Amino acid sequence: MSTLHLVLFEPRIPQNTGSIARTCAVTGAKLHLIHPLGFRIDDAKLKRAGLDYWDKLEIFHHENLAAFFAAYPQAEGAANPFFYFTAKTGTLYTDVTYPEETFLIFGREDLGLPDDVLKENPGRCVRIPMRETLRCLNLSNSVAVATYEVLRQHDFAGLTKDGRWAKSEWEPETPRTYDISQI
Repeated sequence: MSTLHLVLFEPRIPQNTGSIARTCAVTGAKLHLIHPLGFRIDDAKLKRAGLDYWDKLEIFHHENLAAFFAAYPQAEGAANPFFYFTAKTGTLYTDVTYPEETFLIFGREDLGLPDDVLKENPGRCVRIPMRETLRCLNLSNSVAVATYEVLRQHDFAGLTKDGRWAKSEWEPETPRTYDISQI
């Protein structure tokens, strides 16, 4: 995968943003924060949620949504790499084929993305299915679900798949098979 961008529109909860930063660090995705934020960037909760991964990711700050779009004019045309996550559409995030450069855009925890943005981009809006009686998944969980779908479609390019532990010489035993009737 050439570039995956995770875009947070005015995030309010520092722990969510910290967890998303950690997702960016382990996947190589770039993090975009669209201001105003609901916390200070030096918030201890933000740093704790991201653990010691802050120096392992690229973070871009945008003054507002207009400044973000001005920085990435490729949103126009058929090759538009922007995907807007919302509960206000019937298109599932798994129904989309994500391009080499993809921007996944998520709204505020309390309000989501602005309706005018969604109305201007109906063919780029996607949703994660959930029970009708509940509002939505936690933002950091939604970002992780969507991120790994994009990575899966690109065969997890650039990520290790060999199952070895980073700081261990431990080797797993030969897989065992079990006779369920004996348990």
